[in-house]
Amino acid sequence: MGTPKAALEWHGSTLLAHVAGVVRRVVDGPVIVVRAPGQELPALDPAVVVRDDDAEGLGPMQGIAVGLEAAAAHADVAFVCSTDLPFLHSAFVRAVLASFRPEDDVVLPHVRGYRQPLAAGYRTTLAPLVQKQIALGRMRPAHLFEECRVRVLDDAALLADRSLAAVDPDLDSVVNVNEPEEYAAARRRPAPEVTVERYGVLATRGGGRGRRVVRAATVGEAADQVGLAFDGHVLAAVNGDQIRTDGSMPLLPGDVVSFISADAGG
Repeated sequence: MGTPKAALEWHGSTLLAHVAGVVRRVVDGPVIVVRAPGQELPALDPAVVVRDDDAEGLGPMQGIAVGLEAAAAHADVAFVCSTDLPFLHSAFVRAVLASFRPEDDVVLPHVRGYRQPLAAGYRTTLAPLVQKQIALGRMRPAHLFEECRVRVLDDAALLADRSLAAVDPDLDSVVNVNEPEEYAAARRRPAPEVTVERYGVLATRGGGRGRRVVRAATVGEAADQVGLAFDGHVLAAVNGDQIRTDGSMPLLPGDVVSFISADAGG
């Protein structure tokens, strides 16, 4: 790419902050970011946990090991992804995690003809096995898959999830950006199409009552689109929950954003 992917601009934020925000919308535990030795990260939500990978040059397997070890204190399974998935949808994350059966160690999407080990679900108890593979010089996720129980989800299996099929029918969740041209093409895509609702006194501002469809990448952008100042006097509920008072939360195709006054009587 020629520059760190984590810091690439993404609709007023950064690619890393965007991907971390998408995952945070799904998981109950913390979002864990694993960084390389000495790597500087862009600003992240204070709730994000950062872990250092002290072993340089060992590739994604080392990052997976560090992340799974950190996640083991909070969950039995974890969604593991790279930072370069600009169109990752929370419905994809949810579909992968919901596909775990008691006998599965890994839930591995096989999308568009390719395995997706960096958009997959892993048992957090796999951390020692990952470390063992690294010690043996088996540095590819495929080597890990040979040693554990893997459930493969192809395109059809993923799209059997109606929620995912409705918002990401082309499974763009696995599209990554590796070269400047790919990033530029991804950035040229319009922001997600979302529906905005206004309640109470807010229904008289920014275009009147009722619903309005806009394109916005964050809650703050959605407020701007309907003429609302997201300044602490307004609350946002995304899809009926996810109550937010700040504008940084990423929005995704199909979201419904409801704005209500935070003031008494609003």
